[in-house]
Amino acid sequence: MMLNNKNQKAGDNSNQLQAESMIVNVGIDEKRAREIYQEMNLQVRSDYSQEALVIANTRIAEFEDRLLPKMEAVEGALEAFADPSFQLLLVEAQKTAASTERPADYDLLAELLLHRFQKGENRIIRAGISRAVEIVDEISDDALLGLTVLHSISNFFPTSGNIHIGLNVLNDLYGKIFYDTLPTGKEWLDHLDILDAIRINSFGGLKKINQYYPEMLSGYIEVGIEKDSDNYTKAIELLRNVNLPQNLLVEHTLNSNFSRINLSDKNQIHSLALQQQIVVDQKIVIVPTALTEGQKNAIKSIYELYKNDETIKQNNIKIFMEEWDKWENLKTLREWWDNINGLIQITSVGKVLAHSNAQRCDKNLPPLT
Repeated sequence: MMLNNKNQKAGDNSNQLQAESMIVNVGIDEKRAREIYQEMNLQVRSDYSQEALVIANTRIAEFEDRLLPKMEAVEGALEAFADPSFQLLLVEAQKTAASTERPADYDLLAELLLHRFQKGENRIIRAGISRAVEIVDEISDDALLGLTVLHSISNFFPTSGNIHIGLNVLNDLYGKIFYDTLPTGKEWLDHLDILDAIRINSFGGLKKINQYYPEMLSGYIEVGIEKDSDNYTKAIELLRNVNLPQNLLVEHTLNSNFSRINLSDKNQIHSLALQQQIVVDQKIVIVPTALTEGQKNAIKSIYELYKNDETIKQNNIKIFMEEWDKWENLKTLREWWDNINGLIQITSVGKVLAHSNAQRCDKNLPPLT
């Protein structure tokens, strides 16, 4: 607490009165957050009969035990409990928790409220989260799973430049997300459309997996630079001139006659970092160092040396998909995705709902952007 000091003078027999300007820093700890949670819960209790209240309180208490640890684990998140708009959303989440018999929904609601803290300044995301909270107890199990997979295909990609490691990462991800049998037919899509989670356009269709992923992971597919060629010599020289390691160029897994930059996508150049060793307290420590603009430009120049041969590229795609189908979850994904009819657009409501459910399945996934 800070008080602004003021000087005041008065006569011997006068009363001294002073208005103090006060700045109070209010912090929300876990205990106070639980108190606020219960205060908000009082608004919900009046909506139920005595019989229903027993069930509602049990479910709301379960939601509390899922929500508070998640919020406490993120720096500053508990402060959201002092925000009036967050409190209103919390009441809606408690109502939804009271209405659902599905235990996984409590984790899903907790993830949505955490997103509200992390992305609350974005009104579009905020509106999507508010609507998503309302429909958590309405969305069916298979529709939620299908929505989560649709979202994951569009948003989660491996960062490793190694093709086998990249496919392994994707396979592991979908192994966590495939917590039930994937939905088939149109009913689950119509259900999501009714809930405003997706928009369906019958005029058009989704790209097949063998077209979509080679485009998104183009670094795996592009032809690269033929070994022992003039362009290969130029590429090595470009790396040497900017003090980049030559092993940034690796043998192409899909065609051993070529070499490629060890990235899954050209856009990753901006996130590359050099691993440098420094000595701290007589110990060797690895410190990542961002690339200079000159180094980034050198890598971009190497991409310009790639051979442009559509026949070789199509053969790379064929071999890549053969590797893809060796992974059980990826093969399942391909067969499921390729049988979806129509063009599907995920709304802001569906996006936050799907992302929250994906993070419920895999806590290591990046936050919603």
